[in-house]
Amino acid sequence: GGAMLVELRDYTKIIQGVTVLDKVSLTLESGKIYGVKGKNGSGKTMLLRALAGLIYPTAGSLLIDRTPLEKGHFPPSVGVLIETPSFVPNRTGLSNLLEISEIKGLISDQTVARALQAVGLDPKDPRPVRKYSLGMRQRLGIACAVMERPSLLLLDEPVNALDPAGIEMACQLFDGARRHGAIVVIACHDSEELEGLFDERIDLSDGRIVGRRCPHE
Repeated sequence: GGAMLVELRDYTKIIQGVTVLDKVSLTLESGKIYGVKGKNGSGKTMLLRALAGLIYPTAGSLLIDRTPLEKGHFPPSVGVLIETPSFVPNRTGLSNLLEISEIKGLISDQTVARALQAVGLDPKDPRPVRKYSLGMRQRLGIACAVMERPSLLLLDEPVNALDPAGIEMACQLFDGARRHGAIVVIACHDSEELEGLFDERIDLSDGRIVGRRCPHE
């Protein structure tokens, strides 16, 4: 994908009387990694869902390249790892990703296989996903999110269940996405390893942005 500008303007989401996002305003630029930090229930996952177009604002708006996203529409080029990805349990990792890649038809089977190798999974592994460890599933989820080289990459706790080697591999992939000009948004409650990647850190509490800083300045 090419450069993309993503903006939240006074984005508010109320679910069953509870304000889960409260007047969130944010501008995200291509070629940057944004870290979203906060306790569970702070609105991190909701913020990612908002950016993915998976929820619709009660008030305010999400703009893609200065155009408000309409209800039922999604950003044009987005890769998402939010909650546990739902793969078909009795099929292989490769077979799962090939089926997902066929929806958009943007990438070759070879590119899918390379995405698996990039996360340390063997494309020829005959095991079905139900036999995968938690860490392997997490790697498969990351491969799925990055394989189409989306302009907007949204990752919720992406290094959960990964060993140190897996975390390093993930960091290299996310850095690679940034170098290709993606907007990368990573929500995590505490991961020292990821902190070093952030161009900007956004702190959330009770659905509000309570702090923003650029760690390297």
